[in-house]
Amino acid sequence: MNPINLKYFRFNFKAMGTPCEIQLFAKSHTSAKRIAEIAIADVRRLEARYSRYRSDSLLSKINKVAASGGEISVDAETAGLLNYAATCHEQSAGLFDISSGILRQAWQFAEGQLPDQTQIEGLLEKVGWHKLYWEAPLLAFPIAGMELDFGGIVKEYAVDRAAALCLNAGARHGIINLGGDIKLIGPRPDGNPWRVGIAHPRQPGSVLETLLLNQGAVASSGDYERCIVVEGVRYGHVLNPKTGWPVRHLASVSVVGDLCVVAGSASTIAMLKEEEGPAWLEAMGLPHLWVDVHGNSGGSLIATR
Repeated sequence: MNPINLKYFRFNFKAMGTPCEIQLFAKSHTSAKRIAEIAIADVRRLEARYSRYRSDSLLSKINKVAASGGEISVDAETAGLLNYAATCHEQSAGLFDISSGILRQAWQFAEGQLPDQTQIEGLLEKVGWHKLYWEAPLLAFPIAGMELDFGGIVKEYAVDRAAALCLNAGARHGIINLGGDIKLIGPRPDGNPWRVGIAHPRQPGSVLETLLLNQGAVASSGDYERCIVVEGVRYGHVLNPKTGWPVRHLASVSVVGDLCVVAGSASTIAMLKEEEGPAWLEAMGLPHLWVDVHGNSGGSLIATR
């Protein structure tokens, strides 16, 4: 299709607890809307399956089984997510752990106070991917009271699926943006790159850097999304599953990759690795940008403001 004949359309919606948007270039609003609705429907499908806030979700069903120390057989899509979680756990030396979501019971950020160490230690007894049994399709919980949380994987997975669905439906130029997790569908129609802003972790509404990208995905992790400040010390929502306490070295990490799910998990692993995070990203060969809690920054991404 001649790029000159394409028009720009934007579709805003809310899903997975965050503002989302799909930007598309298409020949008509009807065509763009048809494509966007396919992607949005799939995002909502994944939210319905894996949301921890919905009592009727598959994740809630899994966690009811986990609470009683039982076992459950899962479908192929869920098995794929569990396999990816296992890979991330291995790549991160146990720091990326989807069983650590239970720690949020101690960290009530809305209350603005630190949790009791005894409570954290009690929850840590139920944290650990190595404590459960997983061999597709069987997922078993030998220790009653464990809990899984796909929060560090599903939104990014949804971004990649949405982009693929748009591409399959005929879109060749666009952006999927689910709460800052981004996947590009080709370059802009004129061949120019997209401008993707990276949020400043300490200046709300400000852009730290602007990336010029023709393809790929961008995901960020930071201590600014949910946090409390106690006696001048910031405690973010990225929790170390071995200590039960928030990471304290990096303020934010942004990663560029072919897939959003890879960029997202890599940015989280880097946060969890603290001082070793930047070197780990370098070793993985992933383009990235980091800012530490003292305001120092670095990384392999060269951006243009």
